[in-house]
Amino acid sequence: MTDNRFKDHLGRPIVAVTGMGVITSLGQGLADNWGKLTAGQSGIHYIKRFDTEGMSTRIGGTVDFVAVPANNAVERSYALARETAIEALAQAGINGDFNGPLFLAAPPVEPEWHDRFALAERAPPSTEPGDAYVRFLAAMRERPDPVFLEAVQFGSISERLADKFGTRGLPVTLSTACASGATAIQLGVEAIRQGRTERALTVATDGSISPEAVIRFALLSALSTQNDPPEKASKPFSKERDGFVIAEGAATLVLESLEAAIARGANVLGVIKGCGEKADHFHRTRSSPDGGPAIATIKAALADAGLSEEAIGYINAHGTSTPENDKMEYGAMLSVFGERLKDGIPCSSNKSMIGHTLTAAGAVEAVFSIQTMLTGTVPPTINYTNPDPSIVLDVVPNEKREASVSAVLSNSFGFGGQNASLVMTREPA
Repeated sequence: MTDNRFKDHLGRPIVAVTGMGVITSLGQGLADNWGKLTAGQSGIHYIKRFDTEGMSTRIGGTVDFVAVPANNAVERSYALARETAIEALAQAGINGDFNGPLFLAAPPVEPEWHDRFALAERAPPSTEPGDAYVRFLAAMRERPDPVFLEAVQFGSISERLADKFGTRGLPVTLSTACASGATAIQLGVEAIRQGRTERALTVATDGSISPEAVIRFALLSALSTQNDPPEKASKPFSKERDGFVIAEGAATLVLESLEAAIARGANVLGVIKGCGEKADHFHRTRSSPDGGPAIATIKAALADAGLSEEAIGYINAHGTSTPENDKMEYGAMLSVFGERLKDGIPCSSNKSMIGHTLTAAGAVEAVFSIQTMLTGTVPPTINYTNPDPSIVLDVVPNEKREASVSAVLSNSFGFGGQNASLVMTREPA
């Protein structure tokens, strides 16, 4: 006989969160991050990893305090993911093999510039136009480089995580731009709802800040150029916002069916109540100005959760600090929540303090959303001194706020038309 206490409004298994781990530019671990985030402290600083002289953007949220064996995005991303998974599994009380699937959000992988230059130097001379790829392959055959090979394989991070933590089945690696972290969580939720597993390890990581990454985003006019002082650059929903601050980080959430979690005596931290995703075909990097896909995404998450707009007590905004995206997100939220958005729902942006952690953002912000409900503390939006008169929001300006929150909406709207929203609740019902 089915126990309806563990089923949602559509008869699916309720998905609980039993463990969380996080790393951002603020520090390592949930306690350190949460303390600094709620204190309104910024983790943004001048980039020291490489020379930024002559670059329009010289700041970021690099994570340089976790040791890596090689200076590349794969090793950094793996190290961040590994550390957050260790923390999350410890909190969940899971030892030994995880024995459930792994869903990993990872950044796009390509060789770092210094690795490409080194390979080019030892490649044979060019014999005809456009033969660089053939020359590089010849150089690799002549002298194999396992470190370089590991650094250019998209699936290497998830395979190493699967081996270390004993996950079950083929690990899934995904990349849906800035929505990736939320998408990884959604895949874990769906696996449990469909009865394919009782638990899932969902990880999102991004250690990809490099000269090329900064230059590419700068060429899109996406990055803030307000370098001095760094901690003041990210100012979501403010009138003088001029772009996002690129950052690194990772987060892991242990998901379990509520029934399985209760049966083993786990501490339930929160519930992933609903997931919504919609594609935006308007432009490769810009969101549809009318916010239509974002509106549909939020509504889909609420419908999946079986909750009305009135149930949401806090919105963890995508809030990138770009002129266009902040305006689009405000319009989308206003369309869904109406006048209540202006003075009835606190809506803050973690990115004002940690920057935009790109692939990891959706999961990092999901962790902070659950922590908001657990602690009764809403983190602020810092650097909010000159409000945009066209965006009328309660952004929890500059200082944290104590409030009892039982349901949170977290938005992730990414490049390539990737939109995802999560609804999380404190209790199952």
